[in-house]
Amino acid sequence: MIDRIIALFLRLSIARKMLLGYLTLAILIFLISAFTLSSLDRLNEINSAIIKTDVPLIEVSDRMIDNLLAQELYARRYVILKSPEMLGLFREKSREFDRQVEKIRTLPGLKKISVDRIAELHAEYNDLFVKGIQHLRNTDSPSAKKYDAEIKKNQEELIRLINNISSAARQDQNEKTVLTSGIGTTAFRVTAILCIVGVISSIGATILITRSIAGPISRLKLATQKISEGKFDHNIPEVKNQDELGDLSHAFNIMTQRLKRLEEMYLDASPLTRLPGSIAIENVLKKRMEEDNPLAFCLIDMDNFKAFNDRYGYARGSELIKATAKIVEKSVAENGISDDFVGHIGGDDFVLITIPDQFRKTCSSIIEAFDKKIHEFYDSDDLNKGYIIGKTRQGQKAEFPIMTISIAVVTNLQKKLTSTIEVGELAAELKEYAKSIAGSVYVVDRRRRDVRAEHDENVIRFPKKTSSQRDV
Repeated sequence: MIDRIIALFLRLSIARKMLLGYLTLAILIFLISAFTLSSLDRLNEINSAIIKTDVPLIEVSDRMIDNLLAQELYARRYVILKSPEMLGLFREKSREFDRQVEKIRTLPGLKKISVDRIAELHAEYNDLFVKGIQHLRNTDSPSAKKYDAEIKKNQEELIRLINNISSAARQDQNEKTVLTSGIGTTAFRVTAILCIVGVISSIGATILITRSIAGPISRLKLATQKISEGKFDHNIPEVKNQDELGDLSHAFNIMTQRLKRLEEMYLDASPLTRLPGSIAIENVLKKRMEEDNPLAFCLIDMDNFKAFNDRYGYARGSELIKATAKIVEKSVAENGISDDFVGHIGGDDFVLITIPDQFRKTCSSIIEAFDKKIHEFYDSDDLNKGYIIGKTRQGQKAEFPIMTISIAVVTNLQKKLTSTIEVGELAAELKEYAKSIAGSVYVVDRRRRDVRAEHDENVIRFPKKTSSQRDV
């Protein structure tokens, strides 16, 4: 049955196939829209009921209890003070209570509640106070005790009924809240399923349409499949057409190159800085070395970061790493070239891969920006001292100066670099040497054989209190 449908579909003209594909999408979009709007309408009705009924009912219940207690207060003051003002306040609170009862009657969508019983009990409550005022003045008399007990019983019954109304409203509100959550979850799942069906249907229609077109489209389809599998080295078939298909073939070649580069850059991107990680760094470095073009590998490291992290905590350390990543990216964007590569090995170690003609300006920019930015991450007391107290890796207390940045630069100008391991070892050695120099520096390796022969001639130092730079 499915084969017959596919065969029938393939016999259609390209225009009709595309029309059928768009029609399928239109139907799915209509279903998604209809279901979503229906769910939103239900949610709106429920929320409207909560706002117009449950919330006012809870508020009115609280006010009714307040008015009831206020009535008792003013009535007992009247018994003691015999003040007409207290009696007037008693009656005003009674009228306010009655208004709240009427307000409950007007609320829409109410379940059956004992409003009539509340009104009846309240009337009895008022009568008990009015009739018992004379007796209540003599608190020790049997009549006073009788009226007091009846008033208390009536009041407790009223409060119980009002609390029942409030509790029922709160429960109804909670049930509606749970219902809205369920509707939202169902709407999300159904919409997601419909979207997935739409995507699958679109892919299926696209594949069928592509398979039905001969010649160049078939070859481009095969190339697309290879690219989707990550085979970026697959040769895109040349299309000699001087039309959109020829342009499409050319665009495929450019897209393949860019996708390959992006895959290398973001293969293992750091979750903190979103910069490419170790695998991508190694792949890019290896590719640049194989091309045998002029290369400058810059290993960037923050000095005394561990002491800073111990002193101020992981959160501030993470913010500093992210700020340093932005400094490196901005310096490369402003001073580098389009082929420059920035990566994050991990922790406080970054990598810049550029060309020998560019690294000095970029490294100088990184150092200058870092030395300005770093002061924002220290407390004023530590800045005034110029150091923080921390522990070495051996657990001994020590003074650690304000952080600086060290950059080790390895190039292939003086000798051919044979492997990424060699570059890493040279950069690590240079980094240790750079970290032994006070202040922010970058050190360039120009050695041929002697390990320390030209270190001192290739250090650019940035003293902490001046913007000048000099060779050391």
